[in-house]
Amino acid sequence: MSRRRFVQHAVTALAGGGVLAACGKQDAPSPVAAAAAPVSGDLPVIKWRLASSYPKSLDTIFGAAHVVAERVAAATDGRFQIEVFAGGELMPGGQVMDAVQKGTVPIGHTTSYYYVGKDPALAFDTAMPFGMNSRQHAAWMWHGGGLQLIRDLLGEYNIYNIPCGNTGAQMGGWYRKEINTLADMKGLKLRIGGLAGQVMQRLGVLPQQIAGNDLYPALEKGAIDAAEWVGPYDDEKFGFQKVAKYYYTPAWWEGGAQLSMFVNLDEWKALPKSYQAILEDACAWAHNNMQAAYDAKNMAALKRLVGAGVELRFFAKEIMDAAQHETFVLYEELAAKHPRFARIYGPWRKFRDEQMLWFGVAERPYDNFVGANASALAK
Repeated sequence: MSRRRFVQHAVTALAGGGVLAACGKQDAPSPVAAAAAPVSGDLPVIKWRLASSYPKSLDTIFGAAHVVAERVAAATDGRFQIEVFAGGELMPGGQVMDAVQKGTVPIGHTTSYYYVGKDPALAFDTAMPFGMNSRQHAAWMWHGGGLQLIRDLLGEYNIYNIPCGNTGAQMGGWYRKEINTLADMKGLKLRIGGLAGQVMQRLGVLPQQIAGNDLYPALEKGAIDAAEWVGPYDDEKFGFQKVAKYYYTPAWWEGGAQLSMFVNLDEWKALPKSYQAILEDACAWAHNNMQAAYDAKNMAALKRLVGAGVELRFFAKEIMDAAQHETFVLYEELAAKHPRFARIYGPWRKFRDEQMLWFGVAERPYDNFVGANASALAK
């Protein structure tokens, strides 16, 4: 067996055992990356710095970039190396798009909807309020024309994007008081941004823009009434359960939040074709791995939270109906004002509506039946 194939088999074996998924000791060199030392060959040695938007504490999200770096190094016998930097190490997490666009760094791992202030159409790459779940979004991206639409959009910012992770459906956040009616939303200081923040504002909420590291003290001191983050596995580590008793679901604004690898377009074009293919394949592997990791970790974390006294709540239908109505009113307004948004909104809406019909035929009936009977069968 060639050394290249041996390394690739080693990566696969380690991934199956959960080593790559865990990405535990981020500061220590990976055993896979260490084994994949440069060897002779015709392809160039390339070393990139990757700027992540995420802190190391979000090990599943931040760890995806390490998964990509390790697989790229292994597949190229160490000739294509990517060094990963956490949010804040090279630049604030919210500046990754600008840094990649300008070529300050050749590559970044981020979330496109962080930048809706620059262009509201960027939200389509990540998640739209009352949009598609992670599977439906993947279908749109890879088989519904979505990927090309987003690449055309980001190409105008000198960026080539590659889907690289999905959290799955997120939670609706932590609240210091119960939210039972639409009236309870009035004047609520909620940490939320993007298009979801605009919808919430229409419901009387006062959206707050607060960095992740500042959320806990803001909730603890009562500077805000509520905060949305990710889901049980990540939220538990932040300790929100200590300062906010009520945990709401679902995050109707994030039915499946996709993360993206941004590559400077000039750097992308300069890569050998084999390196391009390897990088895209590594991102695809990390994409699926992240979703699987969250699905495996979230339920255990939720059990711990509820066991510690957290009260799980579902948003009232009155709230969901009002939010959905305001969401699609907002979309029509944005489409009328922003040509880029309109260019994507029409195809996205058509695909989304058809996916909802299809999932209503087979997926949801199956999930609903099995879910409703799971507890009884377990006995």
